[in-house]
Formats: sequence, structure tokens, C-alpha cells
Amino acid sequence: MNRPAQFLVHAALPMMLIAGCTQLSADDRALLDSTRQAALDAKAAADRAAAAASQSAEASKAAAASAAAAANEAQAASQRADRMFQRTQRKGVGS
Repeated sequence: MNRPAQFLVHAALPMMLIAGCTQLSADDRALLDSTRQAALDAKAAADRAAAAASQSAEASKAAAASAAAAANEAQAASQRADRMFQRTQRKGVGS
């Protein structure tokens, strides 16, 4: 056998063996399809969880802003009540 033909046989043999190994059985294909579907389902669930987390974060920010506004209003009301009390005390002392 001449050298180029021998090289061709040595190069082609592993390729033919690999090609034979790439043939999947029906069970292997079903397993791959099942795995692919499970991965798609997991990605969809992760996307839904991320969306829910985002909505929760937005609701949390809104609640925090509302609480801060309520605290500011309570502080202002407390200051108004304190001023009214001080005025009443001054009027009572001056009478």
C-alpha cells in the first residue's frame, strides 16, 4: 500500500467509527427530547420567578415610599400638636 492510501485509511477509520457512534437509538432520542423539554420548562419557571421577584421588589419599594410618607406626615402632625400644646400652655400662664 502506498503512503497516501495508507494515510487515507488511517484517517478515515476513526471518522467511520465516530460516525457509527453518533447514531442514536429511539430511547436515546426520547431521553434527549425529554431532557430538552425539562430544560425549557425550567427556563420558563426561572423566567416566571424572576418576573415575580421583580414585581415583589417594585411592591416593596412602593410600600417603603408609602411608609416614609406616612412617617413624615406623622412627624408633621406631632410637631403641629406640640406647637398647639405650647400655645395653650402660654395662654394659660399669661391669664
